[in-house]
Amino acid sequence: MQLNLYHVKGLDSSQTSTSPFSFSDMITKDEERVRFLHSRLTNKESASNSATTDKLGGPSLVSTPLKSGLSIGSGNYYVKIGVGTPAKYFSMIVDTGSSLSWLQCQPCVIYCHVQVDPIFTPSVSKTYKALSCSSSQCSSLKSSTLNAPGCSNATGACVYKASYGDTSFSIGYLSQDVLTLTPSAAPSSGFVYGCGQDNQGLFGRSAGIIGLANDKLSMLGQLSNKYGNAFSYCLPSSFSAQPNSSVSGFLSIGASSLSSSPYKFTPLVKNPKIPSLYFLGLTTITVAGKPLGVSASSYNVPTIIDSGTVITRLPVAIYNALKKSFVMIMSKKYAQAPGFSILDTCFKGSVKEMSTVPEIRIIFRGGAGLELKVHNSLVEIEKGTTCLAIAASSNPISIIGNYQQQTFTVAYDVANSKIGFAPGGCQ
Repeated sequence: MQLNLYHVKGLDSSQTSTSPFSFSDMITKDEERVRFLHSRLTNKESASNSATTDKLGGPSLVSTPLKSGLSIGSGNYYVKIGVGTPAKYFSMIVDTGSSLSWLQCQPCVIYCHVQVDPIFTPSVSKTYKALSCSSSQCSSLKSSTLNAPGCSNATGACVYKASYGDTSFSIGYLSQDVLTLTPSAAPSSGFVYGCGQDNQGLFGRSAGIIGLANDKLSMLGQLSNKYGNAFSYCLPSSFSAQPNSSVSGFLSIGASSLSSSPYKFTPLVKNPKIPSLYFLGLTTITVAGKPLGVSASSYNVPTIIDSGTVITRLPVAIYNALKKSFVMIMSKKYAQAPGFSILDTCFKGSVKEMSTVPEIRIIFRGGAGLELKVHNSLVEIEKGTTCLAIAASSNPISIIGNYQQQTFTVAYDVANSKIGFAPGGCQ
């Protein structure tokens, strides 16, 4: 792949979008991401570029606020991180399903979308470096992004392409610079990321993506020797909960974060087709304390926990049983309403009006799980119409989306191959 260095007038970073957040666009993006994850599972080619360190301990940890992306036009969550010397801070989507981190860079040779922060100018950073085509990091791109690296004929710089299931992509120069996670944290030198020159798709008004997959090029992989091979987060409520913009969750990088909450852990399941993603063993789902009437084998499909998918997807047999049990209880008090796109279990009324909502429990191997309260299970898609925020998957795959993870502290103990959950982490 060669990046053609012709100039196409991009969007000025000072512009602001007046378009409201589109729930319909979010659903479309979500569906495409699910198809993309499934296609990776069925791809005969497997990548093996997982972070190899098994070191749990680290000298400390670093935490930074994590906010709902609704204010920047995204159904995902973002943090502000600093890049360069001196550090310039950018709003970056946190994605456990991505390996390579990237942000938009001047001169935006082909295209940069509107973002809330000024676009990063590499020439202003005293520590910026474009990596060469012969670098080891360039050689790692194929397994991290599933796209072969390219090379700039003019400069010999390594060209990356990060592509996503919703046809979004970023193409630019593989680069290295100083990373500052918070103003009070010690900077990390030599952070490898993509400096995007052509960035198109549904990224909202973020500056780019922070990859937290289990891969040596991800931010986790690069910082694991410094902080330990672990991280945790708490996603604050969004959508129906009508969050105050000042309410934040958190993202903590480091093994020390694992001792801060009373977690219940479930083992990570290895999947050789996509070793960088986080797979769990789903065993049971209950509604109002009663298990769904499905066979144990129905749960035996690949199950991914993913911060970049919004709505949880379940195999058709499990979803239909869940819908039946949920409607049986809800319809006694609330009239059913027409569905909206993939959300077909809907009721008349607002979330605030719905006091009788059965608790859904999603249980994993070892007994760890998510006890879904109202803000985890229902979403008000339009005034007076509220839907179950879970959908059927058209493929034999389960994905635990970020809506169901809201307000839980989720701990990724990658060094010891387990994930923990603790309720009440943020509101």
